[in-house]
Amino acid sequence: MTKSKVYTTTGDNGATSLVGGVRVKKTDIRIEAYGSIDELNANIGVLLAIPCLQPAAVDLLHQVQNRLFSIGAYLATPNPDNAITRCAGLSAENVEAIENVIDHFDAQLPPLNNFVLPGGTHRAAVCHVCRTMCRRCERRIVALADQIYVDPNVLRYINRLSDFFFVFARFNNVDNQTDELFWDKNN
Repeated sequence: MTKSKVYTTTGDNGATSLVGGVRVKKTDIRIEAYGSIDELNANIGVLLAIPCLQPAAVDLLHQVQNRLFSIGAYLATPNPDNAITRCAGLSAENVEAIENVIDHFDAQLPPLNNFVLPGGTHRAAVCHVCRTMCRRCERRIVALADQIYVDPNVLRYINRLSDFFFVFARFNNVDNQTDELFWDKNN
């Protein structure tokens, strides 16, 4: 078996292939949607590379990375007749699993009385990058859903994932005895 080349030159004109071979412009909203998922997954990899993450978070994040690949494949698959009604490998239980981890970490946090600024520990800052990437994914997927059917669990999952990153950022600051940064509207 010969090794294939990484470069194909087929995208040099600004087009790429969806699953099944349909060619679209690289600016297509579908490409934006699954490209944003890929960026989020890469940023989660950066978070996972930070030493001493809490085991519950590491387990969840590895599951999330696999789910994001499933979501990316789902978004990259044309569905002209809406025959594909659900994203394979994604269920309401996956959303509930994120909610359970959110509840676990949030129970250890003080009440929130003000808007939090991104930052604090390195881990918290990377969590905020992942949170904002989730929000971009969500915007791109909503734009795609305005044009075609998208499994509602995809949006629920991405939305809940951004909530996880917010809570996990706060947790990492509090757990590391780093003051949270709050918005000062007068500053």
